[in-house]
This record gives sequence, structure tokens and C-alpha cells, in this order.
Amino acid sequence: MIRQAKIRDIPDILALTDQCATALQRQGIHQWNAHYPSEHAFRSDVERAELWVLEQEGALIGTIVLSTLMDPEYRDVQWLSPDDNNRYVHRLAVHPGLQGKGFARKLMDFAEGKAAREGAVSIRLDTFSQNLRNQRFYEARGYQRLGNVFFPKQSPLPFYCYELLLSSPGEPRTNP
Repeated sequence: MIRQAKIRDIPDILALTDQCATALQRQGIHQWNAHYPSEHAFRSDVERAELWVLEQEGALIGTIVLSTLMDPEYRDVQWLSPDDNNRYVHRLAVHPGLQGKGFARKLMDFAEGKAAREGAVSIRLDTFSQNLRNQRFYEARGYQRLGNVFFPKQSPLPFYCYELLLSSPGEPRTNP
């Protein structure tokens, strides 16, 4: 079940993202650390009603942010669509022991469907340049890589920006 997150979920979300960060670091992927993702970011996401959690049998196993706010780092990216009605995916995480079972796909299906129903033109996101698995995941969903951004507190290496143009509102989008 995917539901809107509440403030009381933040400790479980932080535990989940810490586990994901540890798993990524073991693979040599240093995209999440003590600075990101932060409790402050998740609190802001909840306050804006933009944080969602995936539960299975009462346990929080995944999370995703679907935001209307464009990060300042994205301003210089040459996007496919104008900057007036887009959604931004951030902090997608699935418990490391449950990855590869379709839960990230379920969260992205949810985010893309919600954005389309709200009339958004596109979904934008970034993923770490060293995270090849994420790049393949987004590209298989039809996202186009467009440019690089940098988050120095996370890594000196770039993060790749992606965008998916959505179908007309109400029309289902088909994955390639």
C-alpha cells in the first residue's frame, strides 16, 4: 500500500534510507551520506504533502518524494519541457533486502500516474553518475538523460538529470 507519509514516519524513513546508504556504499556508490537525505528534508516533504511511503504487511519498505518544487541546481539544465508544470522525484528508496522485486517500479508507477492525473507535463529527477543500476532503471522507463548537476556535500562527481514527458492528463502512459 502506498500512502502519504506523516511526521511520525520519519524515524522509519531515516532508518530505511540509512540502510540504503550503507548498501550503496558497500557497492562503491557514495551518493547518500550523513548530509543527505536528512530529517529536515523529509520534514519539509511531509509539510508540503509530497512524501509517500510504501508499506507491506504494516512495515515501511519504500519511500518516494513527488514534488512541485524545482531545486536551484536544476535551473541550468536544458529540459525537454518548459519549467511551469513539472513534478520532481527525489529520495526514492526501497529496503535493500527487497530490491529487485518491483517495489521501485511500483513507486514510480504511482508517482508518474499521480503527476499525469494532476496535469503535469513531465517528471524530472537526478541520479548519481556512479549508480548504473538506477540509470538503467530510469532509461528503461523512457526517461531521457539531459545534463549534469552537482551536490558537493554528497559527492564531487556529477548527478545525471533525467526527464520523462507525460501523456495527456487521464491517458495512461505506456512503458517502452
